[in-house]
Amino acid sequence: MIYDIRLTIATDYAGFASAGRHLVCVMPRDLGGEQRLIAGLLNLHPAPAHRHDRVDFFGNAVVEFAIDAPHQGVEVSVQARIEKTAPSAAPAPSLPLSALANAVARCRDMGPDSPVHFTAASPRVPLDASMTRFAAAQITSDMTTAQAIIAVGRALHETMRFDAAATTVDTPASEAFAKRHGVCQDFSHIMIACLRGIGIPAGYVSGYLRTQPPQGMPRLEGADAMHAWVRAWCGPNAGWLAFDPTNDRVADQSHIIVAHGRDYADVSPIRGILRGSGGQKSRQSVDVIPLGET
Repeated sequence: MIYDIRLTIATDYAGFASAGRHLVCVMPRDLGGEQRLIAGLLNLHPAPAHRHDRVDFFGNAVVEFAIDAPHQGVEVSVQARIEKTAPSAAPAPSLPLSALANAVARCRDMGPDSPVHFTAASPRVPLDASMTRFAAAQITSDMTTAQAIIAVGRALHETMRFDAAATTVDTPASEAFAKRHGVCQDFSHIMIACLRGIGIPAGYVSGYLRTQPPQGMPRLEGADAMHAWVRAWCGPNAGWLAFDPTNDRVADQSHIIVAHGRDYADVSPIRGILRGSGGQKSRQSVDVIPLGET
């Protein structure tokens, strides 16, 4: 399946900023065997004085830019075409959950996909006793790791309520879990905390969702903006399983990957610092269109 993607993220300031420095992470990744970036263009307005395109530790495409002249806002736009590729073979069997801790302990790889980076608390994901208890209540000793991941994600979907007005980007995962509502970022952070609490390495995925579902299928939550879901490690042979707790489904060809990280702090679409004063407002629009549709 080939998709055309259009994204605009705009931030308007109440007054002029005299300078700004930003990091942007919004370009879809090129991942062999999973998705291919055919073409991509990222534009910035106003035109920056400095721009540096690089790849971070986790393999994500990051743009650093600086604006040195007075400006009243920043706009980032992306146009990209990607191909989602179907797996060429059935995935290897997942480890039994009872064997996973030993497999993690034996891991000596320190590369970006190593499970060792995704086992402990991270800046936006605490190891929370209440989330660990919730996860432990969903699993049984005879489950495979993949079965446990899906069981926890499904239980969260049934327990949590999607509510775009309930949280902000800075809402702690523990608060969203206590109130049992939030958006895809909250669902994902909570699921990651649950899985890490029971010994399953888990990380955060940012990306895009197909905007219009196939005929007769329900529209997915989170398709109007950048989306988030979870990837969790099932052992050295099976590798990583991606699950979308917001929509209660294993991530599929509707999920277009932008970035992998430990949590949102590693992969936020745009962040930075300004020299100025006053408030600001952001707006975002996303279109993910299968090729041949309008």
